[in-house]
Amino acid sequence: MNDTMAAAITRSPNRKLLYHFTRASNLPAIAYADALLASARFSPSAAGERRLRPVAAKLEQYPVTLNAHLRIADSMIDASTTQEQFRAALDRHVFLWPTRPYCQKMIDTYTRREPDERFAILELDASSLLADHYSAVKLSKYDSGSSPRFPALCSYKKSPAMFVPLGLFGTAVNATVPVKPSDIREVLVEDRVAGISRYLRSVYVDRCEDAPEKWRCLARPLAPWRSSSPR
Repeated sequence: MNDTMAAAITRSPNRKLLYHFTRASNLPAIAYADALLASARFSPSAAGERRLRPVAAKLEQYPVTLNAHLRIADSMIDASTTQEQFRAALDRHVFLWPTRPYCQKMIDTYTRREPDERFAILELDASSLLADHYSAVKLSKYDSGSSPRFPALCSYKKSPAMFVPLGLFGTAVNATVPVKPSDIREVLVEDRVAGISRYLRSVYVDRCEDAPEKWRCLARPLAPWRSSSPR
């Protein structure tokens, strides 16, 4: 069942890979753990508290920077939850992008916001990752962590109910959750993506030395991902 569902979601040539956007400075910690860890693992006592700016943390001796929470308009939050509860739910997950254009929007946004920061993108095999993390995977139809430009025009509200477990994909049919592969905007994995070396296909960085030594053979230039770069 795990392999069947993962294969169905990744059948399109444009959905064979998953992308994780991070800071280049986080790569040593990711390589050390051989895992992508949810931000709640670094600050469990601050569950639901909004990070107004990037926050420094550590994994053993390796530095980790947690991104700030983007502001979400109160009008976008469903009556069944609160801003704090929704942020806590987000922080319990690792976020992956199912297509290159969705991930490109992330790097463009963060490059504008933090022009002096170096970033990185991890390109991962989608089918095997989804199958191996089947019980922890959830899917979203929307960009859950940001607020639309015109909240009053949106037909949905944000809450943990907008995330459908992979095992229920295609059976839970409503306007808030994805019902077909092309609906999927985000892939979330609860707590961690373990053993990422098994899935890693490329590490996109601005400087080759930003790639951890064990992954340096997978290093590729990040520049072509940016909208201003020639294709």
